[in-house]
Amino acid sequence: MKMIVYFVVGVAIVIQFIRPDFKNPAVDEKVALNTDPHVMSTLKTSCYDCHSSETQYPWYHNVAPMSWIMSDNIARGRKAFDFSNWANIDAKVKLERLKRAKQMVNNEMMPKHEYLLMHKNAVLNNEAKQTLEQFFDSQIKELGGRPTIIKGV
Repeated sequence: MKMIVYFVVGVAIVIQFIRPDFKNPAVDEKVALNTDPHVMSTLKTSCYDCHSSETQYPWYHNVAPMSWIMSDNIARGRKAFDFSNWANIDAKVKLERLKRAKQMVNNEMMPKHEYLLMHKNAVLNNEAKQTLEQFFDSQIKELGGRPTIIKGV
């Protein structure tokens, strides 16, 4: 039994040396999203940690395996939709992702539930959801698309 405990503790210590890169890429203000301050506030509170290069890392980002999960979630979030690279996203891609983002927010799939466990201030109330829905709709219209109607909102 002692050997198992030593092994588990040893593995827990060793994995702490396998560290992801948590440096935020530089933000070019010329290509980053710049919109209404109310919208920006909602986005920064609930979306930016995974969907921008302005991630605010909590203390537990230094603890494996949590650090690996965070690193993967952030990489996926930036790949899916990066507000720091807004102007460089292809219009067709942006249009589809805006529609998807609207759907995910309204279906309470974003922000992710595991993120909300540690970030209670990121929970989207009805007002915040409406703010994001109006923003998504305005961007969709600007790109020549038609906003989708989501029932139950």
